[in-house]
Amino acid sequence: MALITLALPYAEGLHWFKQVRDLTWPILLESGQIEATGLGGSVDEEMSLGARFDIVVAAPVARVIHRRPYTDVLVGQQRSRTEADPLQVIQQWLQPHPVVRTAEIPFAGGALGYFAYDFGRSIESLPELAQQDVPLPELMVGIYDWAIVVDHHARQCKLVSHLRYLERSDLDQLHARLMSGANEPHSEPFAVVGEVQANLDQAAYAQAFARVKDYIRAGDCYQINLAQRFAVEVRGDPCEAYDQFRQLSRAPFMALMQVEDEAGQPIAILSMSPERFLQVVDQQVETRPIKGTRPRHPDAVQDAAIAQELSLCIKDRAENLMIVDLLRNDIGKVCAVGSVKVEALFKLQRFTNVHHLVSIVRGQLAPGFHALDLLRGCFPGGSITGAPKLRAMEIIEELEPHRRGIYCGSIGYIGFDGCMDTNIAIRTAVITQDRMTFFAGGGIVADSDCAKEYQETFDKASQFFKLVAAFKTQK
Repeated sequence: MALITLALPYAEGLHWFKQVRDLTWPILLESGQIEATGLGGSVDEEMSLGARFDIVVAAPVARVIHRRPYTDVLVGQQRSRTEADPLQVIQQWLQPHPVVRTAEIPFAGGALGYFAYDFGRSIESLPELAQQDVPLPELMVGIYDWAIVVDHHARQCKLVSHLRYLERSDLDQLHARLMSGANEPHSEPFAVVGEVQANLDQAAYAQAFARVKDYIRAGDCYQINLAQRFAVEVRGDPCEAYDQFRQLSRAPFMALMQVEDEAGQPIAILSMSPERFLQVVDQQVETRPIKGTRPRHPDAVQDAAIAQELSLCIKDRAENLMIVDLLRNDIGKVCAVGSVKVEALFKLQRFTNVHHLVSIVRGQLAPGFHALDLLRGCFPGGSITGAPKLRAMEIIEELEPHRRGIYCGSIGYIGFDGCMDTNIAIRTAVITQDRMTFFAGGGIVADSDCAKEYQETFDKASQFFKLVAAFKTQK
């Protein structure tokens, strides 16, 4: 069936999210403008990611929830359990309904949700050492048969569906509801009711840092992404926290998820990720790894000097190149021979609180492979593990006190049309059981400085600390 398109009044994705958040598993994917410049300050069009599309979904026809070794599939009130590969389960929901991509519509139905970093345990054999005190599923993906797509360039908003599982009357009823401007449900104001606690103090971080250096000297690895976790008690509406978060910091790959696990436990995810993990459009593959970070400075002259220093830093370029090589190999598993190319290296991107170095790697998906095959072959992203990837993940499990959960996993979609776009779930918070947790980390190499790397975790988490401060004052 051809794509059904119903016009809606132009408004931000968050507006439409609030209109459907009383439905099951509402999710918002939102894009924010970033600034990308060369050393001379000119805008680099290749690296720019504009704030064009927002996507809102809710009421999935099926919910796929994976906790090793089981995958639960919930359809309405019916539940089935399997030990089959969860990516194959998702693909089974997508494959019977292939559609042709519609230009200017990034997502018109398919799979959308998160793949936690710990989903990597379903792909690779890893030790189980770190504490899992936030018991999140390793994968939570809905199969959605409609989407609200906001196009900020065209200043248009559309309700779209291929009606793969729904009837036309269902879509018309939803459209009427949206046009009527349904009232938002009443919710308790968001508040922070405790103090932020880190799972590594400076001494513990230094000890873990020293172990990484030992592993590097021993030849076990070249780079390890070492992170610390912050946790704070909270109450109230996560949507209010997300709204404040997006005022503090915009990013290209933002997300708000309000879902429940297989036991009905509410889970909210707030993501302000700057990093694309994997994109597939018409079989064209792209990944944009980030490595190299400096904090922004309020003085324009000093800020420019910091950016210049990052752009020319041999150490940061070497870190970035290690991950580019890793990702070339990863996407090469499912891309046509000779198609994988490095399109850009070490490009400067400016965000609200930090500068980053970003590269672009592209390829052509080989015949017979699906976007989910690409996801499996590359998961989790090498930019947030280290190199070589499997050994880096083993070392992370040894040195980080707690499981990462969603942090450094991925949030995004795989459409009925075979297109995919996913972020690396950094700058991402999880709220469940009245606690908000968030991580920050950085890549450690042979010549890394412990004090600088420790401070970098706070630079990257600075917007979270601002968020906490904003709601502490409302107690």
